[in-house]
Amino acid sequence: MEGQILGDYKILKKVGQGALGTTFLAEQRFIKKPYILKVLPPELACDPSFIQRFEAQIASLAALEHPHIVKVHTVCWAEGRYFLVTDCILSPGGQMKNVADHMKEKGQPLQEEELIFMLKQVARALEYAHKQGLAHRNLKLNNLLIGPAHEVVVSDFALSSVVGEGAFMYRCFTSWARTLGLAHQSEEMRYYPLPLEAPVSSLEASFLQNMAFLAPEQKRSHTVGPEADIYAFGVLVYFLCTGFFPEGAFLNIASLTSYQKDWDQLVFDCLQCAPEKRPKELLTWLEDKTTSRAFALEDSVRIIAEEQEKEGASFDWIKKEESVVEEYALTSVAVAPSSEEESFAHMMRDPIVKEYHPAIKEKHACEPLLTEMVRIQGGFFWRGSDSGQRDELPRHKVQVNSFAIDIHPVTNEQFVRFIDFMGGEKDHHYNDLIRLKDSRINRLGGKLLIESGYANHPVVGVTWYGAVAYAEWVGKRLATEAEWEIAARGNAEEALYPTGEAIDKTHANFFSSDTTAVMRYAPNSYGLYDVAGNVYEWCYDWYGYNYYETSVLEPNNPKGPVQGVYRVLRGGCWKSLKDDLRCAHRHRNNPNAVNGTYGFRCVSNA
Repeated sequence: MEGQILGDYKILKKVGQGALGTTFLAEQRFIKKPYILKVLPPELACDPSFIQRFEAQIASLAALEHPHIVKVHTVCWAEGRYFLVTDCILSPGGQMKNVADHMKEKGQPLQEEELIFMLKQVARALEYAHKQGLAHRNLKLNNLLIGPAHEVVVSDFALSSVVGEGAFMYRCFTSWARTLGLAHQSEEMRYYPLPLEAPVSSLEASFLQNMAFLAPEQKRSHTVGPEADIYAFGVLVYFLCTGFFPEGAFLNIASLTSYQKDWDQLVFDCLQCAPEKRPKELLTWLEDKTTSRAFALEDSVRIIAEEQEKEGASFDWIKKEESVVEEYALTSVAVAPSSEEESFAHMMRDPIVKEYHPAIKEKHACEPLLTEMVRIQGGFFWRGSDSGQRDELPRHKVQVNSFAIDIHPVTNEQFVRFIDFMGGEKDHHYNDLIRLKDSRINRLGGKLLIESGYANHPVVGVTWYGAVAYAEWVGKRLATEAEWEIAARGNAEEALYPTGEAIDKTHANFFSSDTTAVMRYAPNSYGLYDVAGNVYEWCYDWYGYNYYETSVLEPNNPKGPVQGVYRVLRGGCWKSLKDDLRCAHRHRNNPNAVNGTYGFRCVSNA
């Protein structure tokens, strides 16, 4: 469907597929703003019971207003299909990323503080929806998105109930069977809506993840409520702590990690077979967990077995001896795939072909040197110019939220610690972070050395990917183009340059032969140094030649086009002419581009 028109939306690309439908990144044709379209399965449009549920429940989904729940803007009908229009959630790097992707990128267990931070956000979203009488019923890693401020945002809320519990479970089970190659063996599968001879994609393999999060009552096709979300939350906690899904006599978290909180008790409470025995106040219960570790491995297995035996399950395989329990746990824990591609790759692997595994780079324990920041109060601001270049037109007002920005660009001394932490000049996607030959940093004998006298100069030779990765490392992000221009004007909306109506070489480093140390020149009225000259600064946005014409229609927190070829650079550099130092001047280049004039500074939400 890429490039096709669906209602008022142009499909840009497919981004996901699941039991609840297919997800597309799309652009509204008139206001040119990106959205996510959740196209529900087409056969549902012929189901009268679905249409009745849809009309009765969709208003309550659209009414959900919570910072950690993806906003449903509208519901549309076009070309025989229902689809939901929701916010497009992008990570600080401008990518669509879920929790599983985040864990893969880190390549190491989450810090306990980050784990608590993420889980509390999910708990807040679930509690809010439960109080509105809604349950998610399909909570899983792919539905937990990473937002622009590193927050977790939950998607697909309550869609399984709209589709119908029976239809949802049917699609889950049949897709699961098809993924495992069992569909051909069952005559009953002949009515499966997709052609069985079609190749199974890695996206369909993600159905295996669905099964791990389903509560026992869902697998028995009973009517389910918010208690199913509590069970899935327990599975989520165990996976984020260990990287495994809790199956069988699973190992306790205390034996696998060095975490201090009592995560084992937390998981034990969530994974109760009887829904009524699971916690009711999820957030309160999460916050009340202590550092004590109340249950040893054999006690946990015994108690869970006793609880499930009351439900009629058979546990003849459970032995009392500790050695047998530990042996079973070690052999029954399933390693969770870190991505949808990997989840299916191990089943279809050709044993003759040797797989390529990128070398794991050692990440050293390096503490960043943080920069002092200035807080800029949000509001309405002018940007652009009516007398500048064509891509600066028209001058228009935008609204941005409050933000904090570094008072000077990132220096060589700061960035070299990041390279040392990463163990090289490439990220996990093999993108260049920095090209040392274009910088003032050298590698001699395996050690990183800054050229004499350049420690406090702005780092150069950095790609857009390197700037984004560094910003994430220090818990910040890159400025949007609107934020950068607002900061550059220094609360003077008519200012032509960051220094006011005029600028000369006593105000900034330009039309010279090299960079200078940061904070050598006087700051602007916001207290920001080197906004003009010294180095061009990477911004978050894709560059669009006529984007300002669209921004006039969508002035709230503009973040640039949804896609493009070039990323925005601002501010001019040490060898720029005077005109390049104007606040409204726009520059751009490929995100992989490097040279001795490109640097950056960081911002954060305030």
